Amino acid sequence: MGSKYTRGCCGWLIVALIAALVATAAMFAIMKRKPGGGGRHIKPLPVPGPPGAIDSKYGDALGVALQFFQVQKSGKLENNQIPWRGDSALNDGKEAGLDLSKGMYDAGDHMKFTFPMAFTATVLAWSVLEYGDQMSAAKQLDPALDGLKWITDFLIAAHPSDNVLYIQVRVAYYLFRSLGCPLKHMHYELRVIYGYIGACYYLMFLSYLYNPLFIQVQELKVHFIYSVQVLLSRLNFFGSKQISNAENEGLKSYRDTAEAVICGLIPDSPQATASRTGGGLIWISGWNSLQHATNAAFLSIVYSDYMLSTRTAAVECSGKYYSPTDIRNFAASQANYILGDNPMKLSYLVGYGSSYPQKVHHRGASIPADVKTGCKGFEYLHSPNPNPNVAMGALVGGPFQNDTFVDSRDNALQTESSTYNSGTLVGLLSGLVTTSSVVQTFT
Repeated sequence: MGSKYTRGCCGWLIVALIAALVATAAMFAIMKRKPGGGGRHIKPLPVPGPPGAIDSKYGDALGVALQFFQVQKSGKLENNQIPWRGDSALNDGKEAGLDLSKGMYDAGDHMKFTFPMAFTATVLAWSVLEYGDQMSAAKQLDPALDGLKWITDFLIAAHPSDNVLYIQVRVAYYLFRSLGCPLKHMHYELRVIYGYIGACYYLMFLSYLYNPLFIQVQELKVHFIYSVQVLLSRLNFFGSKQISNAENEGLKSYRDTAEAVICGLIPDSPQATASRTGGGLIWISGWNSLQHATNAAFLSIVYSDYMLSTRTAAVECSGKYYSPTDIRNFAASQANYILGDNPMKLSYLVGYGSSYPQKVHHRGASIPADVKTGCKGFEYLHSPNPNPNVAMGALVGGPFQNDTFVDSRDNALQTESSTYNSGTLVGLLSGLVTTSSVVQTFT
């Protein structure tokens, strides 16, 4: 038998081991509650059922955001709910024997660009397919479908025959010289560019030019066509009887790239990009800065919902693991910044909240609806007064990297809005308005 000292040491050793085990278990539990914690043993979250309770903040914002598509409509308006808007561009396409009166004005001017319009339609359609039940629960599905159809009517008319596509209506030179012509009285001479382009070039141009996301990963600035990665990831998540194993492996590479981008977006990830403002907004450039944050947030919430619907527990970022909730929280942080949770305490969505930009760089909103200015309206562009008309739902360009914002009509890079910004914002808000599983197949 050992001495009493040996028995005492053994006792203390057992106590120390038990204490160590308790401390390890406690640390493990804490790590599981923290973003990035839990190691490889994060449990998959349950698959959401039908849409749950509506988050009124995001529901209200979605209703406001969708109004911008009514503001931007060209042609003979139907059930117009914007009091200062009227019919416009009714003769577009006539000299070519076409009716190109519909569609939407691109931004704060009255250009109609087919490629950005096609991007907006694509994102709206994708959002409806993924989040149509959430939109319906928030009573916003019909406005989304209305805006989508108004664009697709134009796209069909702009493609009258094989290998011919009308890609632009109007030239900027005429617009700026005739700034004072009120929107409801506008009848410009048609200016079109004929596009003879193949489908592959069209898709490349659309993806590359109008949805870039630049992020910094390991001190390298990489350009990802992130939307393509996420959309192709859907096929890998949900599978298809028509996809071979080899093809699915190829799709897995797109999913891997999408997750590398996710790792760059999550703020506390080891691979987190430094390209963001002090207030937490993803920030790439000073011109229309919110488009990048909105796009990143929309695609992130879509990806998180793919994970939820397939019970995928986490993505790995250099040894740390992040759940769908962590990714959703990132997306929500970008939406919250846009809606007023930012150093300026300003909503960048016009018409939402009590404080939002008053001098949006928007031609129709800048000029009183019934004023007779002729075509000499630069006094309205340079006026220090708030816009006489509210461009409801406009998502303005956004802040500088130091989180500041100058509300001036002359400051187009910060105060101009666009339909393609609004397209991804609608998708983002639809994903946040309530929880629901996404459909596994669109057929």
